[in-house]
This record gives sequence, structure tokens and C-alpha cells, in this order.
Amino acid sequence: MKYGYARVSTYGQATKGNSIEEQVKKLKEEGCQKVFEDIFTGTKADRPKFQELLSLLKEGDTLVVTKIDRFARSTIEGSEIVKELLERGVIVNILNLGRLDNKPQNKQIRTMFFAFAEFEKDLIVERTQEGKAIARQRDDFKEGRPNKFTKKQIAHALGLLEEHSYKEVENMTGISKSTLIRAKNREKAKVVVK
Repeated sequence: MKYGYARVSTYGQATKGNSIEEQVKKLKEEGCQKVFEDIFTGTKADRPKFQELLSLLKEGDTLVVTKIDRFARSTIEGSEIVKELLERGVIVNILNLGRLDNKPQNKQIRTMFFAFAEFEKDLIVERTQEGKAIARQRDDFKEGRPNKFTKKQIAHALGLLEEHSYKEVENMTGISKSTLIRAKNREKAKVVVK
């Protein structure tokens, strides 16, 4: 059986050629009968669908991945997985590299490509950390996701609660009951502190 594996790090990742849809399309064109998809960073080895796929693969099966960095972003992890699969009789085909085997030249090439993938991952992590360090210097920096609603929208919704139920305010503003309760509790906490 020919299996495909597609992975993106985040739901929003849509770099040309790296979106889940684009990867799945290429894998289907390559003849994969079943494609497993993960939305997990390549820095984590515990990608659930990948682990499920690895447990299914048996002698004579083929594993197809579009690019080596979709497979693994660690030289050691990638090399060990490929070695183990080849020893089990599984054919490994990485579309931007070709079919892998355990010949010395192929081992060297794949080790270099996994090393480049790991290097790229390390650069991304380093740039992200540098960006966060710069952002933390700003007075308005807040760690985590940005707020979905402005302070003005929340204040308006809290004002509506004086005459309407949570459900009614949620329907009018789109702000969930739990968000309104948290905002109300923060307002109460401010009053108590003063």
C-alpha cells in the first residue's frame, strides 16, 4: 500500500507548496491511496497521525512525503526513522529527494538534508525569540494571542448586560458569555483594589 504524509505547523500556514491541500494534492498525484495529515510543529516527535502511520507501515508498503522538512526537522530523529523503516522493508520516497535507501551515498545525502532542515528550524526559533525579545521592550506588549475584541467593544457589551441577558448580549455582539464573565470579574477586581 502507498501511504502519504502531509504536515503543517499551524492552521494558518499556507506557504506556496506547503499548505496541507497542496501537499495532499501532490501525494494523491503520486498515487497514495491513504494520506495522513498533521497540524503539528516539526519540532515535536509526538505527532499523532505520523505515529499512527508509522505503526501501520509494513514490509512492501511505501511512505511518500512531499519534502524532507515535512518528515522531520531533526537530523537524528529523521535518520533513525528512515533507517528503521528501510530495515522493516518499507520504501521511503521524499518527492524533493527521491527514493531513499541505505547505500552509503544516500545515507550521507539524507543526513545532510535533515541537517539543513534542522538548521532551518533552529533559525526560525532564533528569529522568533529575537522578535519576541524586541516586542517585550514595548510598553503595550502582551504575551499570547491578541484580543479578539477591543476594550470599547467589551465595555459596550458589559453596558448591555444591565438590561439584557448574557445570551442576548452574546447574540447582539458576538462576544461569548465566558468572555463577558471574565471581563465583568476583572472590572469587579479593579473596584475592590481601589
